[in-house]
Amino acid sequence: MSSNQAAQADKKRKHSDRTIKELFTSQQKPNVSGTAPLSPSSKRPKLGSSPAEAPPTPEKAMSTASMYHFPSKRGNAPTSEVIDLGSSPDNSPARKNGVRKTTPNMAASAGPKKLMVKNFRPTRTVDPKTFLDQTWQKVDAALDVIFQQGKINFSLEELYRGVENICRQGMAVEAKKKLVAKCKTYVDGPLKQSVEEMLGRQNVDVLRATLQAWTTWNNQLGYIDWIFCYLDRSYLLPKQESLRDITVKLFRSIIFEHAKLNLRIVDGACDLIAIDRAGEDLDREMFSKAVAMFHEMQVYTQHFEPRMLEFSQTYVKESADKQSAEQSLPEYVKSAQSLMKSEIARVEVFRLDGSTKRDLLTLLEDHLISRKQTKLTNQDEFADLLEDNAVEDLERLYSLLERRKLGANLRPAFMKWIEDAGTAIVFDEKEQDGMVVKLLTMKRQLDTIWKISFHRSSALGHALREAFETFMNKTKKSGATWNTDNSKPGEMIAKYVDMLLRGGAKAIPAQLSRKTEKPADVEAEEDNEDVFFDEDTEVNNQLDQVLDLFRFVHGKAVFEAFYKKDLARRLLMSRSASADAERSMLARLKTECGAGFTANLEQMFKDIELSREEMSSYKMISEERNEKHAIDLTVNVLSASCWPTYPTVPVIIPRSIKTEIDKFEAHYKAKHSGRKLDWKHSLAHCQVKAKFPRGNKELVVSSFQAIVLLLFNGLPTDEHLNYEYLKEATGLPPPELNRTLQSLACAKLRPLTKHPKGRDINPTDTFTVNANFTDPKYRIKINTVQLKETAAENKETHERVAADRNYETQAAIVRILKARKRITHSELVAETIKVTRNRGTLDVSGIKKNIDRLIEKEFLEREDDGLYAYIA
Repeated sequence: MSSNQAAQADKKRKHSDRTIKELFTSQQKPNVSGTAPLSPSSKRPKLGSSPAEAPPTPEKAMSTASMYHFPSKRGNAPTSEVIDLGSSPDNSPARKNGVRKTTPNMAASAGPKKLMVKNFRPTRTVDPKTFLDQTWQKVDAALDVIFQQGKINFSLEELYRGVENICRQGMAVEAKKKLVAKCKTYVDGPLKQSVEEMLGRQNVDVLRATLQAWTTWNNQLGYIDWIFCYLDRSYLLPKQESLRDITVKLFRSIIFEHAKLNLRIVDGACDLIAIDRAGEDLDREMFSKAVAMFHEMQVYTQHFEPRMLEFSQTYVKESADKQSAEQSLPEYVKSAQSLMKSEIARVEVFRLDGSTKRDLLTLLEDHLISRKQTKLTNQDEFADLLEDNAVEDLERLYSLLERRKLGANLRPAFMKWIEDAGTAIVFDEKEQDGMVVKLLTMKRQLDTIWKISFHRSSALGHALREAFETFMNKTKKSGATWNTDNSKPGEMIAKYVDMLLRGGAKAIPAQLSRKTEKPADVEAEEDNEDVFFDEDTEVNNQLDQVLDLFRFVHGKAVFEAFYKKDLARRLLMSRSASADAERSMLARLKTECGAGFTANLEQMFKDIELSREEMSSYKMISEERNEKHAIDLTVNVLSASCWPTYPTVPVIIPRSIKTEIDKFEAHYKAKHSGRKLDWKHSLAHCQVKAKFPRGNKELVVSSFQAIVLLLFNGLPTDEHLNYEYLKEATGLPPPELNRTLQSLACAKLRPLTKHPKGRDINPTDTFTVNANFTDPKYRIKINTVQLKETAAENKETHERVAADRNYETQAAIVRILKARKRITHSELVAETIKVTRNRGTLDVSGIKKNIDRLIEKEFLEREDDGLYAYIA
């Protein structure tokens, strides 16, 4: 090596030694700025003032530089002078320092050796107790400022770093104890004292003071959370603890659960609810904060909810008792629903727990509904609602009861009202003609109540049908049924159907018409798609409603007898408004009662069709034979077994009419040998052309009226015919002659004049043609008395039905005994009622009488053991 090269190598070595020394010297300079290092988490802001603005700390307080300064293990040598390259801030074992020597590479150029520094952090000795005490002095001072709500003049970042280093030195337990002790002293001291000062005032004031203390404590906990965040996350959370839980528990145990404060705080919240229930303004913000506080302290379920429900139970019970005693049923139902609505609304507005809503609702339903069933199902008050057709009140009542599934408890009162109202209608002898209209109106009203008010309840629907079935089959021997056990509704339903089929839509009563009916609700609107109906739809709708009533009637024999009688009149007199309606009703009856019930009725329609064909054949043959007829004769040939029995009324037929009748009879017998025609002139009607001084008219009259009018043919208008002459000339019995003369001379339209004038026909009366007779119409229909049912005919029908029922009962008894051979009395009566129900059942006494008659006729016998035996 040359001298020049040696000089350069020495120079480089000196420069390297100076650089290392400067590096070590800079590492051990203290942090004189007085600021803590920045937080490793950039998300955590600094709440305090900047260190530059903070006032100088007291001399006793440890500086930031000394907080992070640790003494060296090398005696008492100053750290500024001694550097331990193997030191570690976390007291880890020191590593041996050394210089790695490299083997010179002979191939490389000669030069200075490279120095490698392995560890230049000094190893420092830490006194944890001293460090904890020094650090806690600053933390304690900061907590004093926070609890006194003073101005924050310290660095939260610096305090956070201090607590972090305490935890890193393994003193987290001590830090936690000091913090808990500090907080406990504060909460048990000034914070509790601020609440205790309100003990002499109202519960609401105590609650308000508690909420203020809770708000203050939560604000202070914000600073505590910043300072002790590292303690919370690194030490408490792994142990299933949290700083929040500890601080909340302190407030709960010291203030909320204090013997003198606990009940007053909870009652304060309950008093707020009482204020709202009294109708005064509720401090909504205060109550909302109280509920939130109870939730955060986890005392809602244990303390507040039971106490609130206890107060609510007292209030609801007193309110229910007072309202049920003072208010009517509809008023009480409205009050109960309003109370339940307001209580549940409060729960929902303030978002109380679901358990509170459930228990409060149960409490309300128990006191307002379950314990007031007697009030809610009171028969008299419920009957008043039905009487007034209070659909809305009934709907509220049913909805309230259904909250506890008690809607079916209205069944007894519902059935009782229907039976009472229906029985009054059925047995009202003064208003028998309006029976069906009233029953249909009542049925429509109850159907609407069932659909809208009772929500189509199956239990109440069955009750409705059972009640109708009960009162419509009640029987009472009265003048209306000629002292028989016949059911009057069966007769009146048949007459109402006759009115509909004769008059069509015009005959429908206004209260039952649906032409202007408006749907009551959505369901009704779906049922009635069109508000306005044509006539056929109206009639069919009415027939459906009548059929609903007909289904309730057990004894259908009465209906059958009167319906057959009225149908015969409509067919023979051509009085049906619509042939389609007639067929439709017949189809309904066949579906409802079976083919056996309508067999005779169907035969009646067939007879009319066959008669038309017969007359068409007769007229065709007459034309072929060039036979001329004085009158246009139309004959209906009927089967005697299928049609009602009509009495034969003696009458002298005019010669011209008699001739035409004889011609047809000869034609019919020639075509159908072995048949006999029995003429019923009382059912005949005809059209007569009449010439009056004031104009010619065409009169539609009955056969008897026509026979009487023909006697005045060709007579002057002033010529009188006396009563006796008319009687001998017509051959009519006096009752028939009187009714005929009344219809001609005493009705609204009078083609004859009676002398002297009056409404009654006397044997001394005389009659003349009414010279002043006139009418705007050319074709005039004279009212025929025989088209109206007389009392005698009504009585005869009822008595015939009653006699048939006895025969049917006896036949049923014989069939039962023939099948059973031997049977007890009670079993025989029960079986007889069962098999005769559809045709009409006798009462028990009537069945017993028929049993006695059969014993007399030797169809059965009574044995010694009380059993009945069939005699073969």
